[in-house]
Amino acid sequence: MPDKEKHEGLPQRDAVKDQQSERPETADVLAAAREPLPSSAPSLPSAVSSVSAQTADAELVPEPNSAPLAADGDAAGAGAADATPVVTGPEVIQRYLKLLPAAPGVYRMLDAEGNVIYVGKARSLKARVSNYTRLGGHTNRIARMIATTASMEFVSVRTEAEALLLEANLIKRFRPRFNVLMRDDKSFPYILIARDTPAPQILKHRGARNRKGDYFGPFASAGAVSRTINMLERAFLLRSCSDSVYESRTRPCLLHQIKRCAAPCTGEISLDEYGHLVDEAVRFLRGESQNVRRMYQSLMEEAAACLEYERAARYRDRLSALAHVTADQSINPEGIEEADVFAAAQEGGQTCIEVFFFRTGQNWGNRAYFPKADRALSVEEVLDSFIAQFYDDKPVPRLILLSHDVPSRDLLAEALCIKSERRTEIQVPQRGTKLGIVDHALANAREALGRKLAESSSQRRLLEGVAERFGLPETPRRIEVYDNSHIQGTNAVGAMIVAGPDGFVKGQYRKFNIKSQTITPGDDYGMMREVLTRRFKRLVASENKEARKVDAGLVENVEAAELAGMIAADNASAAAMDSEMPETNASEDDVFPDRPDLVLIDGGAGQLAVAREVMSELGLNDIQLIGVAKGPDRDAGREHFHFPFRERSIMLEPRDPVLYFVQRLRDEAHRFAIGSHRTRRSMAITASPLDEIEGIGPRRRRALMSHFGSAKAVSRAGVEDLKAVEGISAEMARRIYDHFHERRS
Repeated sequence: MPDKEKHEGLPQRDAVKDQQSERPETADVLAAAREPLPSSAPSLPSAVSSVSAQTADAELVPEPNSAPLAADGDAAGAGAADATPVVTGPEVIQRYLKLLPAAPGVYRMLDAEGNVIYVGKARSLKARVSNYTRLGGHTNRIARMIATTASMEFVSVRTEAEALLLEANLIKRFRPRFNVLMRDDKSFPYILIARDTPAPQILKHRGARNRKGDYFGPFASAGAVSRTINMLERAFLLRSCSDSVYESRTRPCLLHQIKRCAAPCTGEISLDEYGHLVDEAVRFLRGESQNVRRMYQSLMEEAAACLEYERAARYRDRLSALAHVTADQSINPEGIEEADVFAAAQEGGQTCIEVFFFRTGQNWGNRAYFPKADRALSVEEVLDSFIAQFYDDKPVPRLILLSHDVPSRDLLAEALCIKSERRTEIQVPQRGTKLGIVDHALANAREALGRKLAESSSQRRLLEGVAERFGLPETPRRIEVYDNSHIQGTNAVGAMIVAGPDGFVKGQYRKFNIKSQTITPGDDYGMMREVLTRRFKRLVASENKEARKVDAGLVENVEAAELAGMIAADNASAAAMDSEMPETNASEDDVFPDRPDLVLIDGGAGQLAVAREVMSELGLNDIQLIGVAKGPDRDAGREHFHFPFRERSIMLEPRDPVLYFVQRLRDEAHRFAIGSHRTRRSMAITASPLDEIEGIGPRRRRALMSHFGSAKAVSRAGVEDLKAVEGISAEMARRIYDHFHERRS
């Protein structure tokens, strides 16, 4: 392929100008896609432009509310931009066709507000986009998407595999509402044996691998990692304490007394002997478990033969701990060294994807996902999109096993090979051990989906019960619960949790660090006022912005009758489906996306009065408010429910399921508030003067503390002493010195 090709895009106001530039490398495109968006995007450059790691964001970010390009290719005048309605639909898409290349790439569809509503890839951008200009033959989902499109953006790449990688990255970044979306995208925990100290440490790790050591995983859950570390401590006596604790010990800790640490901190074991234990643990985690167990078995028998029964007992205990580690792994298939298994089940408009992880011949657990996807999509289509997003920020194994053959299997394998820089094979097993593993994963997916559907059905009945017991005008689809947590007013935190038809929506939880200096410490009413004001001011601002756009007539309906008919039919179909299985769209916005139907306040009449005042000041009198007060002795089951403009509270029957439901909501808000408060309190306790110095991160802070012993000693050190610390340059040493000495002066 030629080195230089065109990157096509459409300007908002500027005339189209042809330019030639080098096509970006895959790594550059992905790096640019991950960069944060600028606070205000500059005007777009000309239509045909290059994309590089430095300029991609500026060129890919839409210019909101700008006038579309005129039909003849001339830009609309700046003065007419404010008065010209934004046209959406096939007419807009048609205008891009003459500029698009027949080359692989990624396209983005944006609505009238500049929000990305869909990200897609194409072998030929021109051919794919031309499909959207047809007025008929689309599914309901595609028809609705076309009708909403007000502008498009494009990036051309060298191969379709590169397009797939970039598509997955942009989907995760922008979370377009017409794409299949991963609901739970937390990083997986790993076991890390850190080797940046003389006595390596074993610990749980998430995030970037920027610390020297050996990483093992991924594990399906933090609990699985903790259990495994616990057993490895018993088997190999590895230390799990922090470096600061390790360096400050003068005598062995309790873990040494209960035979879970060899205590290298106080010289109970030499560093060489401790290093042998670490190497044995690494061998075990790398899959040499049988060799390690045989070695311990031999050492135990040897010690017993020499009548050294205490030493033999220690090896016996280690063997027992190793047996517990492998016993926790339900299946350990032979011949599969490194693989991920994906099994998908679909029912009732929902899809469950179960993922199993096998590393070093061992099963590291499994996790169930429920991606957000259109009900019309097949299980193969959902699985196809899910896998590409799954590996966007995760290591790729050598083997991937699937329960269903996906449309882009070969392309996906090629893309993952590019990403991992090694061979990756994707298989749909038909027989043998691999089929048994996939069947096992599929059974887990079906069970998880069955539980999810049952929970959704139960949740609907409970929400209907809430409306009935409390006399609400309609069944609430979004409930927000608020609580505060503090200790005598210090490190005060407000918390908001969200619940809906699918249960708790943890991705929507928010914490509010109480900032006001005028609130008296311990003033719960003042804290609640600040939390509610901050939350609902944003909601009002968002809704007012939306209303102004509608009042100005900036959004027009597509004039194509056939497409309008399809959209009307789709809306009716969607309404019918919603009545069968309500779904929250709470995860579509990262701030505060929706207006709640019901707000629960953890408190009595006083807290409720504050909430009512805030809502009245903001003009949100249509949101239902209820205060949940504990009983006379703070007993669960004797809660009083307070309502605005009612003098008397009510109580529910002690065995009423709705009462249990509201208690769970309140307790979850309480748990989240306390957890947020503890986190803030811990950060305040562990805060160091070094944290105030620009350029001092965890690694440099650790190096300074290890070298000098305390922050006070660092503040007294001279520039030459600071330069002697690993990772501290002359410039950084001068900055640290100036920081402490300027403060003194």
